[in-house]
Amino acid sequence: MLAQGSGLTVGAVRESFPGEQRVAIVPAAVKTFAKSGLQTVVEAGAGQAAGYTDEQYAAQDASVEQDRAAVFAAADVLLQIRGGGGNPEFLDADLELLRPGQVLIGAYDPLSDPESIVRLAERGVSCFALEFLPRITRAQSMDILSSMATIAGYKAGLLAAAALPRMFPMMMTAAGTITPARVLIIGAGVAGLQAIATTRRLGAVVSGYDLRPAVREEVESLGAQFVELPLESGEAAESGGYAREKDEEFYRKQQELMHRVVAESDVVISTAVVPGAKAPVLITPEMVEAMAAGSVIVDLAAERGGNCALTTPGETITHGGVTIIGETNLPSMIPYHASQMFANNVASFLQALLNEEGQLEINLEDEVIRETLVCRDGQVTHPRMRERLGLAPLESK
Repeated sequence: MLAQGSGLTVGAVRESFPGEQRVAIVPAAVKTFAKSGLQTVVEAGAGQAAGYTDEQYAAQDASVEQDRAAVFAAADVLLQIRGGGGNPEFLDADLELLRPGQVLIGAYDPLSDPESIVRLAERGVSCFALEFLPRITRAQSMDILSSMATIAGYKAGLLAAAALPRMFPMMMTAAGTITPARVLIIGAGVAGLQAIATTRRLGAVVSGYDLRPAVREEVESLGAQFVELPLESGEAAESGGYAREKDEEFYRKQQELMHRVVAESDVVISTAVVPGAKAPVLITPEMVEAMAAGSVIVDLAAERGGNCALTTPGETITHGGVTIIGETNLPSMIPYHASQMFANNVASFLQALLNEEGQLEINLEDEVIRETLVCRDGQVTHPRMRERLGLAPLESK
């Protein structure tokens, strides 16, 4: 166990991103921090939308501050659901409250908005963007992307079932046989696999498609049929396990081959995203128009522009009788457990930053620490970020 009384304070404020209901620290995490000698401070009402009251935090000996600025001032380590480029509308307000030497941990969407990391660096903070967490066994307990994708895939299945004007399962009734709904899941990453599992539990006949042939076994293990398209996918995934961006010709051919599969589906849930890039368009207007009236598309890539050409981010629309759901923050729609999972991930990461005396120690020999650190000591440090910004690589010390 780490030494007690390190004097470090971990803090979380009410998330300012519009519509965000999650919170970066839940009451149970306060006890975890205390065991490592850390104190906790939260803004009053920070967990209210997620189902966590100020009284619950206080019961775990967290300090509850009415003033947002007081939390920024007290926290040596600030945990955020959305910061930096992930919350551009309120970045200026946060920058004014940050101080040199402060440590930030959370989701900062650095690839989409590299300049936001420059601005954080200028404030002298050390920022850890957990989107860059390496896909290694030791880091699984810290993986916020997988945790939030699990929530998103589950919620997508529920949204589809609620919007579809028919039931998912097959039923044999005195009034006749009800045929099951046919669901297609595009993308068999964490979100896609959870969507498969959820829609299967609801009784639908489910198919899954992914350009990575290696995931076929995972799709079939959940009781879904794997859709094969005669495409040369080449290197379909990056070293981190995420989908690799393809050229326009590849996506054009993919669209042609997918037309029939989409047209035969009652529900399509699309999950294909490429980190830091616009989502590939996989569902054309012609595909939507070929679907039966009443069909549903849930586009989990809506925040990145959408896998469906007709998706309107943040809205639910109808085109030719087909409902297209473009929710951009599904994890926030299940804020209690999304917050719990996020807080556990971040608490696990924070442990890796503490030495035996319970003090912060940024050990760049540790792959988990090195790969997530995006700025420190006034400089952008991450190689991918420096490349995007046109900066020369930092010299190794």
